[in-house]
Amino acid sequence: MDWVQFFGFILTIGGLFFWNRSESNSDRREMHSLIKEIKDENKSFHGRLCVLEERYIQILENKKGK
Repeated sequence: MDWVQFFGFILTIGGLFFWNRSESNSDRREMHSLIKEIKDENKSFHGRLCVLEERYIQILENKKGK
């Protein structure tokens, strides 16, 4: 193996390493945005659930009062 092939091999491995790293960072950013969306949806769902629970309690209290 001569030096040209050796440096070509090293450059190829280095290029694949940096490409893999950039893909990994892209995937990480995408996962963080998905996690944020899920957290926001859970907060929204919890808020709607609390409203429904309050309405249900009011209905039960109105039935007991009659």
